[in-house]
Amino acid sequence: MNKAYIFLAEGFELIEAFTPLDVLRRCGIETNTVSISGSDYVASSNRVYVKADFVVSDNNKNTIKDADMIILPGGYPGYVNLGNCVIIQDLLKYYYEHKKYIAAICGAPLIIAMNDIAKGSKITCHSSVRDRIKGYDIIETNISDSNGVIIDSRLVTGVGAGHSLDFAFALAELLTDKKTVDEVKLKMECSCSIR
Repeated sequence: MNKAYIFLAEGFELIEAFTPLDVLRRCGIETNTVSISGSDYVASSNRVYVKADFVVSDNNKNTIKDADMIILPGGYPGYVNLGNCVIIQDLLKYYYEHKKYIAAICGAPLIIAMNDIAKGSKITCHSSVRDRIKGYDIIETNISDSNGVIIDSRLVTGVGAGHSLDFAFALAELLTDKKTVDEVKLKMECSCSIR
């Protein structure tokens, strides 16, 4: 079974974290939320408190190197807090070096750029961080685009909260078979247009 971790920091964007969580679990992919805040409970950017599956620390960070994908939601100041976390920085490098998937949406692709992960890759991101990302081929998308998700090798980026469902299904297609994803889309009565 494939496995993914979604990292939560104070101020994360709720829909960008929990849409992938919902879709991946529906597709039978083992998916866990991980708090970097030192507490089980993490506040989203709109002050919804959620209980993470577990809290990461220097003592247990090696236990989360076993997944196929890590997912970084945006939200302010969530992506800033994720970017400042040394454990996240180390995990990004580990996942990249071991050819595992790295997914980031909204402001979180800035974290990838800050750590020089997959330099030169095609990415997308929220317009608020676009000017701060250097050394990448930024694909500008907007609300009228049918799909605000860019996949370049093992790097997956999404433009923002409005594309959370497209982002989630793109991740699911990378971690399981198309038949499973199509069945979940049918049950959800979803008309998402992904590759």
